[in-house]
Amino acid sequence: MINIYSMTLKKLEDYFLSINEKKYKARQVYDWLYIKRVNTFDNMSNIKKDILEKLKTDYYFEKIEIIKCENDELVKKYLLKLSDDRTIEAVLMEHDYGNSLCISSEVGCNMNCSFCESGKIKKQRDVTSGEMVLEIMKIEEDIKSRISHVVIMGIGEPFDNYDNIVDFIEIVNNPFGINLGSRHITVSTCGIVPKIYEFSEFPYQVNLAISLHASNNELRSKLMPINKVYNIEKLMESIKYYLSRTNRRVTFEYIMLDKVNDKESNAMELANLLHGMNCYVNLIPYNETSRIPYKRSSKENILKFYDILKRYGINVTIRREFGGKISAACGQLKSSEEKV
Repeated sequence: MINIYSMTLKKLEDYFLSINEKKYKARQVYDWLYIKRVNTFDNMSNIKKDILEKLKTDYYFEKIEIIKCENDELVKKYLLKLSDDRTIEAVLMEHDYGNSLCISSEVGCNMNCSFCESGKIKKQRDVTSGEMVLEIMKIEEDIKSRISHVVIMGIGEPFDNYDNIVDFIEIVNNPFGINLGSRHITVSTCGIVPKIYEFSEFPYQVNLAISLHASNNELRSKLMPINKVYNIEKLMESIKYYLSRTNRRVTFEYIMLDKVNDKESNAMELANLLHGMNCYVNLIPYNETSRIPYKRSSKENILKFYDILKRYGINVTIRREFGGKISAACGQLKSSEEKV
């Protein structure tokens, strides 16, 4: 059986055609799932009983559960339990433009970035497209409000779960589904180059963010083992191809680590690397954890770094801080709860 929330509208239309039914019934099912938000086939009152019985034999309603929620000003961090009792995280951030939700794409992560709490939890499995959809729906149910923006930047490497990510985007972007604008969806990758090329042909105007965090191969390889497979030169080549195909600005995420990547020379090197590229840099104050020795750059050094990038003509922002009083680092709530 298949989780009904994993079905794109096109796949559900094909299903109805395969059982000799009209494909418009897929829209009826979508209306019950995403507008009326029912969680049983028996409540779909405008669909014939024999069709409902057939649906029951082929599909089921997946469920996820909120098992812990930490609150801080304008932010909530959720620990979610999946149907197999594995856990993931989602983070809700309130902005003046709406509610932004950072969701997880994998249970654990194999990228092993040295600064990341999630990397201490080895990948156990992919999060399915339907489970990602339910991350949104469960949080909307909890806050009794709509999620306006989604960032796939929680636990896991999205491009290591590419097919599920693509289906998830199709489901939540569909006007008969959750109806989330494609420009309100961001996918973040640490740099799986072949998938960046593939994503360049993706027909939706979804935002792409690159976890960069260093401006030379020696440092980036120490911080991010993926760089030993796809170095900065290969990464930049793929991003330039992406820009040529989409003409969409790319975001570079850069975590500020004290005495590691926050020197003036690092800023100048980064400015030279990104010169002339349609992009902006998001400087991220590091969330320290007890299990990882890195420290956050001082406010003074972050501002100096920012000023150098601005002076060299690079669009740059400093990420607004959320969750200072809770388990803010990605994977921190999960690892502290499970004592991994």
